[in-house]
Amino acid sequence: MDLSELERDNTGRCRLSSPVPALCRKEPCVLGVDEAGRGPVLGPMVYAICYCPLSRLADLEALKVADSKTLSESERERLFAKMQEDRDFVGWALDVLSPNLISTSMLGRVKYNLNSLSHDTATGLIQYALDQGVNVTQVFVDTVGMPETYQKRLQQSFPGIEVTVKAKADALYPVVSAASICAKVARDQAVKNWQFVEKLQDLDTDYGSGYPNDPKTKVWLKEHVEPVFGFPQFVRFSWRTAQTILEKEAKDVIWEDSAPEDQEGLGKITSYFLNEGSGTCPRASHRYFLERGLESATSL
Repeated sequence: MDLSELERDNTGRCRLSSPVPALCRKEPCVLGVDEAGRGPVLGPMVYAICYCPLSRLADLEALKVADSKTLSESERERLFAKMQEDRDFVGWALDVLSPNLISTSMLGRVKYNLNSLSHDTATGLIQYALDQGVNVTQVFVDTVGMPETYQKRLQQSFPGIEVTVKAKADALYPVVSAASICAKVARDQAVKNWQFVEKLQDLDTDYGSGYPNDPKTKVWLKEHVEPVFGFPQFVRFSWRTAQTILEKEAKDVIWEDSAPEDQEGLGKITSYFLNEGSGTCPRASHRYFLERGLESATSL
């Protein structure tokens, strides 16, 4: 899978897709929706759709696609390669949502929770397939939240299409399994080849699974938290695990209107910039300063 567009800019949202098979413009098609990477504290979340003509659904099933979580990495890559070979009747598209986009959405002034972001992304991909001329007549979706509510919402958005939303749809419907494989292959590749915009010293790329309860992931987070600027953009800083580490490892901010008793015992953020005493920061200058040509002032 070519993720070069994502590698050039992994700070927002990236949409990738296969060419639309001519057959999918002519014949009624079934479309599946699934995601990969909803829960991890590290890396992007990827939503994917996969579609094929109803007349060729048996051929898709013959590939023996399955829920991506039950397959090894090599099996997922092999099946995705097979779908690429069958591009005369199988098409796909995906949205890669960066950790930065997810966190800024969830922590913005107007809250945009992960369920809403997921629902809107799935809706956008279905609409994208329709806009590309795919003759979609049936849609199967792996649920996020209550399936009945989600299905009603999608049915209202696409009244001319038969919509089915189920829990574990990736194990029930082959077209959703295929979407699951597309999403997982893309996420695995994105994580493995992540381009860090931060110039990190001694970068350890052994992150573990990326899930919040993974001890190796927690160690990585502690080792790569910057005292003032926090985490690299590879981290979803809106996750509770990341916030807890920030509270323990990063500098406290003292606001001018804070009550004096609330400031007792807090290290001042200005200590980060000092070159003497225990407040010395041994790390190289953060890219924020390097990009702006800023250096510490020794005298005023």
